[in-house]
Amino acid sequence: MELPLFPMLQRTPRVALTLSLVLFSLTIVPALYSLLANPISPLLVSSSETDGPFPSDHMHPSVRILPPVNSPVPAPLNYTRHRKSSYHSPPVTTSTSRTQIRDDEQRCDLFKGEWIPNEESPYYNNATCWAIQEHQNCMKFGRPDTGFMRWRWKPDGCDLPIFDPNEFLEMVRGKSMGFVGDSISRNQVQSLLCLLSRVEYPEDISSSPDTAFKVWNYTSYNFTLHVMWSPYLVKTTKADPTDPECNLFNLYLDEYDTKWTSQINQLDYLVISSGHWFYRPVIFYENETISGCQYCALPNTTQLPLYYGYRKALRTSLRAILENFKGLAILRSFSPQHFEGGPWDKGGDCVRTRPYRRNETIPEGADLKIHDIQLEEFRAAEEEMKKKGLRLRLMDTTQAMLLRPDGHPGRYGHIQTAEVSLRNDCIHWCLPGPIDSWNDILLQMMKTEK
Repeated sequence: MELPLFPMLQRTPRVALTLSLVLFSLTIVPALYSLLANPISPLLVSSSETDGPFPSDHMHPSVRILPPVNSPVPAPLNYTRHRKSSYHSPPVTTSTSRTQIRDDEQRCDLFKGEWIPNEESPYYNNATCWAIQEHQNCMKFGRPDTGFMRWRWKPDGCDLPIFDPNEFLEMVRGKSMGFVGDSISRNQVQSLLCLLSRVEYPEDISSSPDTAFKVWNYTSYNFTLHVMWSPYLVKTTKADPTDPECNLFNLYLDEYDTKWTSQINQLDYLVISSGHWFYRPVIFYENETISGCQYCALPNTTQLPLYYGYRKALRTSLRAILENFKGLAILRSFSPQHFEGGPWDKGGDCVRTRPYRRNETIPEGADLKIHDIQLEEFRAAEEEMKKKGLRLRLMDTTQAMLLRPDGHPGRYGHIQTAEVSLRNDCIHWCLPGPIDSWNDILLQMMKTEK
């Protein structure tokens, strides 16, 4: 006669029952845990995930990232070229599954999105990269927070890959790239140099010691990188050339700055940008005659707004590209400043430690008008270039950087002493920092033009 389960358990010796429970916990429970933690599902493999690493003849040994000087930022683990890619894999180790936007994402708008956490960054620091200038070396000068380095830009419609230095150098093998603009343009170049330093250091092949015009060569790839200083993009002279302290400039709004326009015909890629210097006192010339000025207080001279000169200078520089350049030209949009508590010369500072969210209220200023002009002039120039089969693209990083008040040096772009009072820098960007995402975007734009 069969007995119900519960009475059977009552008649079972306690030792046997205890032993049964132990065996159950050691066998059945782990099996259930494994099943729940790794549920059976169809295997999804994209073609890109099956691709191997980059060609071995161009690989470099594992790179040891040293801890930053005077910085609490921990050093990342050793990077290995063959490390399997993952969401947070350093770009030097990722496979093409992490370095390519899928075909169905090719039309993704790279410039609308949010900043999301990225605990794998930074990918270099002030001990491993020689290209960081003092006023962007935020960790050296004691910035106490490190969170500003641990974000990446995430477009709404796709996942923007982190910059892969191997892929970039392979793409530009045997080619040349130039950056034209002001110190923000140089800021991006220094970020690029730092990102590429995990693979190779370039050789300085500049023809002169003039730091305003530098040329580096990556000998293993025969890739040359040019930096050309032109903060106004057009022909510029000092109003008083004999005075080294003179801060008044003559801008010839309809004349090329031949220091850079004469060199671009040798380039394959060109990135131009400008804006911040147009807030200074300037005298405008057109047809070799003074047409007005800005903040100059000259008698019998028409006072013109900032936007007048900026629009005309940008239009002239884009025309120079149309007439002298055959490669891929990119206009990088205005980089916003984030002074709070006063203007730059009256104690303004940038002390925030995290990005804005898109739904937060962000103070608006003249920066957005500059951006509007860039969009208008870009569209007009793009139409003209299309007619001639030329390529002009817009790297519209303004909205992304408007969300990053935490990424500037502020007071940490110089030594902190009671004897020295220097203005806070809420214009340039810390290295490493959010400006590294510009090169994520740059590489992706180049890939879509292949």
